Amino acid sequence: MVEVFRTNVCDRAHAQKLVEQIQTIFSHYSANFDLDDCDKILRVKCSDGCVEPASVIRLVGELGFVAEILPE
Repeated sequence: MVEVFRTNVCDRAHAQKLVEQIQTIFSHYSANFDLDDCDKILRVKCSDGCVEPASVIRLVGELGFVAEILPE
C-alpha cells in the first residue's frame, strides 16, 4: 500500500535525510519525495501491509518538519 503526504520539506538534503530515517526505522517502508510538486510530496510504500500514517507524521515532526495525508 502507498500513502501520500503533503510536507513542508524544500531542501533535497533534508528530503534525503528523512527518507533514510523512515527506511531505517520502518525497514518494510520505501520512501521518496517529489519536491518539484507544489505540495512537496512524500510517498511511502509498505512492502508487507499498510503504512501507518500517524507514525510517519510523528517521525517527520520529530525531525522538524510537517507532514499531513494528502487527500485523494
